[in-house]
Amino acid sequence: MSNKVVHFEIPYDDGDRARSFYGDTFGWQLMPMPDLGYTLVTTGPTDPEKGATEPGFINGGMFERTADFPGKAPNIVIDVTSIDDALRKVEEAGGTVVRARTAVGEMGFTGYFTDTEGNLVGLWENA
Repeated sequence: MSNKVVHFEIPYDDGDRARSFYGDTFGWQLMPMPDLGYTLVTTGPTDPEKGATEPGFINGGMFERTADFPGKAPNIVIDVTSIDDALRKVEEAGGTVVRARTAVGEMGFTGYFTDTEGNLVGLWENA
């Protein structure tokens, strides 16, 4: 278990507009995944199997703002060994589960919570 920040997510109201903004402004590579309602964001040199190939940056994603995820700010994603265990600790510490452990294809699992300050935070568990 790393408990490291390994990913970021940016919510949007208009996916094409958001992708255009970040692609044009920062030169990020954006790969829409319509089946998942998600866009993968590559911010620097990346190996498809290992992720970022240079220290000092992480890649991320973008998703449509919804009733479940209404935030107006980006969120971070923390790598954990067990999402179920992490969410149990979150609740014990006063946080609130927003989405329980959910499969993301064959890659792994995600979960979301709000902390005691109302911030949305994501969790990632490798498959």
